[in-house]
Amino acid sequence: MSEVKLLRYDAACKALAAVVRVDEAKTIKDKAEAIRAYARQAKNPKLEADAWEIRKRAEDKLGELSAALEKAPPGPTSKKLVPSGGKKLKAQALQDAGISTSAAQRYERFNKLAPKEKERRIAQGRAAIEAGRSAADKIVHENDKAANRAARETELAAKIVAMPDKRYGVIYADPPWRFEPYSRDTGMDRAADNHYQTMPLDNIKQLEIPAADDCILFLWATSPMLPEALDVMHAWGFVYKSHFVWVKDRLGTGYWTRNKHELLLIGTRGDIPAPAPGHQYESVITAPVARHSSKPFVMHEMIEEMFPNLPRIELFARDRFDGWDAWGNEVVSATEENDANDNKEDRNVSVQG
Repeated sequence: MSEVKLLRYDAACKALAAVVRVDEAKTIKDKAEAIRAYARQAKNPKLEADAWEIRKRAEDKLGELSAALEKAPPGPTSKKLVPSGGKKLKAQALQDAGISTSAAQRYERFNKLAPKEKERRIAQGRAAIEAGRSAADKIVHENDKAANRAARETELAAKIVAMPDKRYGVIYADPPWRFEPYSRDTGMDRAADNHYQTMPLDNIKQLEIPAADDCILFLWATSPMLPEALDVMHAWGFVYKSHFVWVKDRLGTGYWTRNKHELLLIGTRGDIPAPAPGHQYESVITAPVARHSSKPFVMHEMIEEMFPNLPRIELFARDRFDGWDAWGNEVVSATEENDANDNKEDRNVSVQG
């Protein structure tokens, strides 16, 4: 094919360095995509990888030129960028070149990446193609989603921290549920009231929690108290999204089943970014049981990794953790923290799908 000669890697890179119009960069991008399709049909992964890389570099150039269109003032300089110059003609220039607004935004996001990150993604895509997997676009797209999600979380954290009254983007709560046995005369021997002070459901629902307008709630619930937990989530202003399951290393009690798990419900209010594709934790966590009602420390670590910047608070807390505020009448004092740390050996947990 004659295009193969036209789009030799070195020649294409020189051509891209010289272009000053979006339609010129778009032409190189389209030719590179045509070569890639030919190379895939011919089962030539090296040529396909070269063509894919040229296309990505053309998209990078398109991002640079697209952003310049918005910034270019009317005058001689802008005439090199758009047919008639000016910020108002950006949409028309993109349309004339056959570039959608969403595509232009994607190219601009790629162009704004640090040079090292661009090269890392391009190398990752090339490696996928040369290994016989045409997954390069998916890999780069997932990287984009992860980067965008991280940026959203960082921006949201800054907004919450700037509020005049302290508010939190992450609420982690283990309410002292009061579970009523069939008989308070014969069924209280193993009740939670024997281990800590419980609260009536209405009192839990009426709590004014320090949640920001954009916030995620992680709420512990036992199987028999699941309806009540969902009721509390709604009363606090959150919408249920999903849950984790904590599988314990020993059996508990129960009327209908011998319970060996608890649920960590996930609810949101406002605009909270979900984990990027491929970065979600698996839903089942296996961890040993510690003292009564104590939850696995690994949950704090998971939440921190999901939301590293949002201000976090644990309600009804029993231990202190760096990077967390804590509220509860059982939070250990500073002199007791060494005893609490002894329990942290239980961090050796496994995650199941």
